[in-house]
Amino acid sequence: MGFSAIDYLVVILYLLGVMVFGLLVSGRQRSTADYFLGGRRLPWWAVLLSVVATETSTLTFISIPAVAYGGDLTFLQITFGYILGRTVVSLVFLPRYFQGELSTAYEFLGLRFGPGMRTAASTTFMVTRLLADGVRLFASAIPIAIILRLAGFRAPDLTIYLVSILIISSVTLAYTFLGGIKAVVWMDVIQMIVYIGGALLAVGILLARLPENASGVLGALQETGKLRLFYFGFDLSFREFIAQPYTFWIALIGGGVFSIASHGTDQLIVQRLLATRSLRSAQKALVSSGVLVFLQFSLFLWIGLLLYVFYSGQTPAALGLATMDEVFAKFIVEQLPPGVSGLIVAAILAAAMSTLSSSVNSLASATTLDLYKPRWGRDNTPEKDLRVSRMITIVWGLILTGSAYVFAVLQLGSTGVRPAVVELGLAIASYTYGGLLGAFVLGVFTKKLDTRDALTGFFSGLIALLFLVKGPIQALLPGEGLTIAWPLYSLVGALIVVAVGHLSCLTRKNR
Repeated sequence: MGFSAIDYLVVILYLLGVMVFGLLVSGRQRSTADYFLGGRRLPWWAVLLSVVATETSTLTFISIPAVAYGGDLTFLQITFGYILGRTVVSLVFLPRYFQGELSTAYEFLGLRFGPGMRTAASTTFMVTRLLADGVRLFASAIPIAIILRLAGFRAPDLTIYLVSILIISSVTLAYTFLGGIKAVVWMDVIQMIVYIGGALLAVGILLARLPENASGVLGALQETGKLRLFYFGFDLSFREFIAQPYTFWIALIGGGVFSIASHGTDQLIVQRLLATRSLRSAQKALVSSGVLVFLQFSLFLWIGLLLYVFYSGQTPAALGLATMDEVFAKFIVEQLPPGVSGLIVAAILAAAMSTLSSSVNSLASATTLDLYKPRWGRDNTPEKDLRVSRMITIVWGLILTGSAYVFAVLQLGSTGVRPAVVELGLAIASYTYGGLLGAFVLGVFTKKLDTRDALTGFFSGLIALLFLVKGPIQALLPGEGLTIAWPLYSLVGALIVVAVGHLSCLTRKNR
């Protein structure tokens, strides 16, 4: 059917509406506490929806259907670990954050190990967000790129993706720059409602367009093994087992540790929890988010299975796509009736902007509060701090835009099998989360370790993982390297940090 004039109108009106509404709900910002924490007065249910919208975003909408299209339902096993991990964070980490009335997650490490550890952890967070959210922003450009092609925009793929990324970035920065975390959270609430509604609408239309009835669809999926949910991997060798991300125990344990790290040490999430009215509110928001993520992942995996039946399991190349991640976007712009396509593309943009705005605001908060203010802004007035915060927000918006374009170059220029973008984004985040989690474990559960022990363990964990992740560093090792699955990155990294930190302490005491 293509993308009609009505669809374009829907998308344009949505983008304009987002900017206006974001500015209206932001209120007046008087200090960094207002700008980055919303005055610590945000309701828990709004933070719950903001957390889920931030962490799943366009990767959920675009790439998770691609995971099911090319595989089965075993990806869902990771969410069991997510629920377990968030429960641990709510009981162990959050009480310490609220007891100290902290502004960033890394302020805790500064109080425990000194400013050097705070700087190292905050900088690591920034690098992680730069890479992981660069992937997410690239993913969000996929449907816009397809729309531009259908509209007759004749240019190389990279140019089309750059234009798409710039459109999303410009609109999002408009309300993030002025409104801070309050605008971000309330826009997340609206945008999550929009994109979940869009996904449910897509499911209904897919079911209506399939020639088979519900039992016929289930039968077709069962015959091809697409309905497999649990996979324990007992048929694999040890080397294969630890490299397979979607066996049950690796998904449960690795996903649990990953969630402890992502929701207990990542400023992107912790910032929202600190903006609630109380510890109890933060705990309710965090634990409930795990259940909601399970339901959301289930929804988008089923979209992928329905697309598999609709397109008879054709490869991306046979469908005329550059990557498998484009399969849902193709259905949206080619198969849906006028107006509906525009609504669902607006839902995808909602998911994209929720993540980008959250990332930019959290990066600005960590830069301002962890790096700038302790060194150069101790005597600043609240007004000057606010001006600096907004300038840093703009800088991070530009940097993330550049990062997304770099990933577009890498992803589109690859001649091999491209991983689903969601897996790429999660793998990047998992890599540094191990070091951050290990440092927090040392800070929470040890008393005798000092700054040098913590820093030694922290950097040892980051470096050691380079040799356990398939890539250019591992290729330098003699023989066949030992590769681990991405859900294990955080677990292995944290264990190395804790072990080396204690070893450093013992060595120091024995001198």
